[in-house]
Amino acid sequence: MDTAQLATLFAGEMKTHQEKLAGKAGEAQTAQNALESAARAIMEQHDVQRKAATSLLSHWDSKASSAFEGKSAKFGDELTVTAEASVRAAKIVSEVTDALAGRHNATGTLIDEFVTKAQSFLKSGFALAGMQAPGMLLRALGEVTDLAGQYLKESAGQLKDARAEMTDAAHKLRALEKELNSDGVADPGAAAHKPLPGKGKEHGKEHAKHPGKGGTKPSNSKKVDKILADARKNLGYHEGPNNRNKWGPTGQPWCSYFATSMWRDAGVNIPKYGFTGDVYKWGERNHLAYNRHDLAKQARPGDAILFGTGPSWGGSEHIGIIEKVEGNKITTIEGNSNDQVMRHTYTLPRDAHRFYGGVHPK
Repeated sequence: MDTAQLATLFAGEMKTHQEKLAGKAGEAQTAQNALESAARAIMEQHDVQRKAATSLLSHWDSKASSAFEGKSAKFGDELTVTAEASVRAAKIVSEVTDALAGRHNATGTLIDEFVTKAQSFLKSGFALAGMQAPGMLLRALGEVTDLAGQYLKESAGQLKDARAEMTDAAHKLRALEKELNSDGVADPGAAAHKPLPGKGKEHGKEHAKHPGKGGTKPSNSKKVDKILADARKNLGYHEGPNNRNKWGPTGQPWCSYFATSMWRDAGVNIPKYGFTGDVYKWGERNHLAYNRHDLAKQARPGDAILFGTGPSWGGSEHIGIIEKVEGNKITTIEGNSNDQVMRHTYTLPRDAHRFYGGVHPK
């Protein structure tokens, strides 16, 4: 009698549990891959759309161009929000995928342990039965049956816990869907972005000079405190291979993802932008932006500060969060600075040429 084969028969239901876990893990992996592919495709489409709109606006100067710019920016926001949602959903599913794979492996280990112990009982039982003690074989079978019950309970627990994890993930995905349906960006019937009343740098100047007429407003101190606290906690964080980081997709520069993530976590209603110029344009649409000439008098802690010559594609180079302003010195916390989160201090007017403006958090 092949005791290993006999012992394996007792593990039949445990193997069924393992196969169910394998099937669910495969389904979760497929969903994760689909969500990650969707996020990449959407961000590629966003880049194409942004470049096309920038090219068109650079050759088109009319009353209708401002309205087009506002609508183009809204469409870009929608693409960004959708891509970010796909990334977040993929992360939720990936956690389930990892958990299911772990439970599948754990169940396999249980089966191996059970078969080894059951085979030992059966070998002893058959040996004693051959020595004219047939009752010992029945006893061995009873011990194997009891052992199977114990291990079956553990494998069933793995399946039960897996179902609970999948249910929890489903709740998170529904909460994400609810958040998207109420974020005011890509929702049917949501208020559209207001078209820009003017173009170019003078638009930023106008709002900076007249804060009492729809211009910049003081930042919420609680939001600023949280922005700075969260940014400081991440000082020293270093990216992984191929720009892998905590805030944006692998393979992409992440200074803007870091800055907008700090804002969003503090309650600022801004999309998680991957392009720094989009942050400034968001500030213009919400009357929160100021340009280089107003940097000395407008800059304050919690603001985003923009590096480069302007918000256009190719002109906007980098972004940081202002940590403190002391006299003519501005200290920032910047993501993706030398591949990590770092603190820097700049002196005005000596370093003013590095920046084209800033944005207050809303």
